[in-house]
Amino acid sequence: MDEKLIEILRDVIDPETGHSIVDMGMIYRAEMIGDRAEVDFTLTYPGCPIGEEIEEEIRSILNVRSGAKEIVARMVWTPRWTEDRMSEELRLEYGYPV
Repeated sequence: MDEKLIEILRDVIDPETGHSIVDMGMIYRAEMIGDRAEVDFTLTYPGCPIGEEIEEEIRSILNVRSGAKEIVARMVWTPRWTEDRMSEELRLEYGYPV
């Protein structure tokens, strides 16, 4: 994971939870390959209606702040998202075991 991209992506908020998609564990890969930023992300469940909104926000924020000339954002479903991917802080907030 590219830490610079992860820090930028912390500002993308899941509108359903009000939390960062990074803290929600929705980012599976974030890499700079040359001048291209590539991000693989998921949603918390397959029927989630905000996929396009999240993808557009990822593209928009990276376009402005990453310095990348090309941005590739891919929604992936493997591995399936579970609450175990959330930050420890969020798992505690939601009452999940840490």
